[in-house]
Amino acid sequence: MNGKTVVVTGANSGVGLATATELARKGATVVMACRSAARGEQALKDVIQRSGSDKLELMLCDLGSLESVRNFARELQSRHQKLDVLINNAGVITVKRETTRDGFESQLGVNHLGHFLLTNLLLEPLRRAPQGRVINVSSGAHKTGSIHWEDPHLTQSFGVWKAYSQSKLANILFTKALAERLRGTAVTANCLHPGAVGSNFGVDRQTGFGKPIMAFLGLFFLTPEQGAETSVYLATSDEVASVSGEYFYKKKRAPVSKRAQDRESAERLWSWSEKEVGWAA
Repeated sequence: MNGKTVVVTGANSGVGLATATELARKGATVVMACRSAARGEQALKDVIQRSGSDKLELMLCDLGSLESVRNFARELQSRHQKLDVLINNAGVITVKRETTRDGFESQLGVNHLGHFLLTNLLLEPLRRAPQGRVINVSSGAHKTGSIHWEDPHLTQSFGVWKAYSQSKLANILFTKALAERLRGTAVTANCLHPGAVGSNFGVDRQTGFGKPIMAFLGLFFLTPEQGAETSVYLATSDEVASVSGEYFYKKKRAPVSKRAQDRESAERLWSWSEKEVGWAA
């Protein structure tokens, strides 16, 4: 990965931190996109220590703010002419309904819409790379998900799993629609299920709610390093250089739900997402 530039969103903890560490270890210049400056600075120190690399950059990016996403994309392109790999890893899960700065339901807003805008803003530097790659971290949770077209932001009926599974299904539909648009270029788009990973994902940072449960479940879950393996594989392996529009689990192509295969839904989600974030190609 020497000479290659990689962006990892949500790089301050869990799978994102492990992904950034391993790619830095492999020689890539890694841009760690983090929402919190304090947590980001600590994560940067951790990655430098663990990887032995000094080719690391910390940049602030709040996927729950379209303004922050646009500022990040602008700043990144002022620093780097090309981008080899974009790993859309950041994600949230909220027990009660919350909204982003732009009024989106948080899980759909951060897990999908923020990354949708970020990816579109960074397509030009991705195209400048010899072989650009977009990697979206989805989840097996997509299999129970539906896009609630009549109320995508779940203003009338919110449920934590309803919201999360919708956002993870959106990740796959976005990947497939993006792969179609990138057909004939050197840029690929794939997505993955990292597995059940023991991390602080789902723990309320303010109250600590959920921490004892996650600590217990962590005894049975994968480590963040194990959860990062497929992201790293998709970012580095020559085996997938020409593969696009696929879903991976344990470094292999895996089946998706019928809803995740629906091209009409993928196109409908793309059009809806463009309007939500104010993007027009």
